[in-house]
Amino acid sequence: MKKNETRLGTYVLCKIPGENYQAFIPPTLPPEPAIDLIPLQELLSKANQAIGRLDGASEVLPDSSILLYYYVRKEAVLSSQIEGTQSSLSDLLLYESNEVPSVPIDDVVEVSSYVAALEYGLKRVKEGFPLSLRLIREMHEILLSKGRGSNKQPGRFRTSQNWIGGTRPGNAVFVPPPANRLMECLSELEKYFHLEERTYTSLIDAGLIHVQFETIHPFLDGNGRIGRLLITFFLIMMGDIREPNLYLSLFFKNNRNAYYEKLGGVRTAGDWEGWLKFFLTGVIETANQVAQTSQAISNLFEENKQKIDSLKKARTSAHKVHEILQQKAILNANNVAKIVGVSTPTARAALNNLKALGIVKDINGSGKQRIYIYKKLIDLLETGTTPINY
Repeated sequence: MKKNETRLGTYVLCKIPGENYQAFIPPTLPPEPAIDLIPLQELLSKANQAIGRLDGASEVLPDSSILLYYYVRKEAVLSSQIEGTQSSLSDLLLYESNEVPSVPIDDVVEVSSYVAALEYGLKRVKEGFPLSLRLIREMHEILLSKGRGSNKQPGRFRTSQNWIGGTRPGNAVFVPPPANRLMECLSELEKYFHLEERTYTSLIDAGLIHVQFETIHPFLDGNGRIGRLLITFFLIMMGDIREPNLYLSLFFKNNRNAYYEKLGGVRTAGDWEGWLKFFLTGVIETANQVAQTSQAISNLFEENKQKIDSLKKARTSAHKVHEILQQKAILNANNVAKIVGVSTPTARAALNNLKALGIVKDINGSGKQRIYIYKKLIDLLETGTTPINY
């Protein structure tokens, strides 16, 4: 028997009217034989160092919540784009500000639901609720509560067969476990979340868990988005990251052919090492990008503060509005007036002063409804978020 043959799952014969097909049952974690960590040591060391630097990434900003606010939304946009939506970060921010986005509203609603599911899950975990099948179902229910997935059993594990690629199970690229074997696979995965004695580091286990969840494919829709969130939630639970600012969707999106190839390699050849090499590379790239973006945002804020100082008498109100724009990059004078506690004309004058300095741009509307956008901030955050043309 070849080394990796014991890592391969089994196929079960399933029957539906008109055809028979083979569904895949993955072996339980951890893989047997054990993963060869020697060729992964250098990458694993770099990944751990990169994650260690994440804690300081948000501290370079005047308010650490700024990074979290935008990265949660960037992740929602990217993860949803992988599933086919066309919403940009700007579209999402416009929608959240009760403005009209530039893409179909269903796309933005779908991304907004992802934000809600993610924020709900984070709140539960920080309150001490364990990462569990129950939490996964609760997040899934919110994720699919509105829009195109609302008819795909939100919050419920599937009771019928699904498949990936093809028009039916018989010609599919991949067929996950049948519904009657689903809970045994999921129960074993849940046990792996909470092992008392772990064989591998949290990063390795996060990579294993993601693949196992995607292979089980327990929902009729939303598996990719929930599976990508599991990486972050597991690392938070294990204490490897304090804040949820590590999301691999941009890396997976930019390398999606390799991503699907590596997932397939685990299922067909037991190549966990190939997947983990890819996964750890993604962790390093992603963590470094977060640190670089944080520093770039900090530099932008400081540069603009210096510009505002040149306003002399008008600088006090302009600084207050700039602080609001750091946290909400798309606003109108009415919004600003309510947040800062000034009159709408004062807010509009401050926004126009920022516009004259090149800090904000107005994009549409007029008077107190005119929309102002902190464009250079959004440009920094939108790097890599161009929708995929399928």
